[in-house]
Amino acid sequence: MNLSQMPFSLLLLLFALALGGCKPLLVPPSSAHNGSKAPGRLLFVGNSFTYYNGGLENHVKELAKSSRPPRSIETDRATQGGATLKILNGKQIVHDKIREGAYDAIILQEDIPELTEHSVAPFFEQARRFDQEIRSAGSRTVLFMAWPYERLNWVTLAEIAQAHRDIGKELGVPVAPVGLAFQRALAERPKLAMLGRDKEHETIHGTYLAANVIHATLFGETPKGFAYCPTGVSAEEAAFLQRIARETVREWQKQR
Repeated sequence: MNLSQMPFSLLLLLFALALGGCKPLLVPPSSAHNGSKAPGRLLFVGNSFTYYNGGLENHVKELAKSSRPPRSIETDRATQGGATLKILNGKQIVHDKIREGAYDAIILQEDIPELTEHSVAPFFEQARRFDQEIRSAGSRTVLFMAWPYERLNWVTLAEIAQAHRDIGKELGVPVAPVGLAFQRALAERPKLAMLGRDKEHETIHGTYLAANVIHATLFGETPKGFAYCPTGVSAEEAAFLQRIARETVREWQKQR
């Protein structure tokens, strides 16, 4: 068949493939948000890991704008410095936003090293409670996996990852494997720090990588060639971090 004999729809598909652009991730059915509906309103619930460097909600929003085709989303946050999900569960403003905000997805960030019980059990308990409330509000839970740090070093990244895998599977909710993305980035470029001088909070590169991982998890597409990169992140670094994000998310989803 020559080009003149091809159906017009097939020609358009071939043209799109030639141009490149974002390719879909293999997102398991349990990770898809409300079937085929992409989330348009997002709430981020967490501590300083969520609001650092201008807020993950803003970086995810800018990434969505620069995707192809661009997405217009609304984002908000309910955060408190140093807070675990148990502390956040005691804040009325958090519950008001969940119940009244008509969000499509709510991203929960636990800080496992901060758990004074030195056990992941409180994380499981709070994730279950929040997920029940989130579902009752007609929304969907997404878990943001953070990272270990030196100040509170009773738990390893492998243990944090396993905890998120276990509760994510139990609840049937997707996990954004940010901590594992940090590990992968550092393995390839040890000099590109993911954490700042306090060895706890993200550098702008860490925040940007986290935003890419969360975007890939939420929308099921590779953050490849997105134009947005914040001040302090070069275009070359952005491309590297986008690759790390998509490789980490793909690997995580294959292991579900």
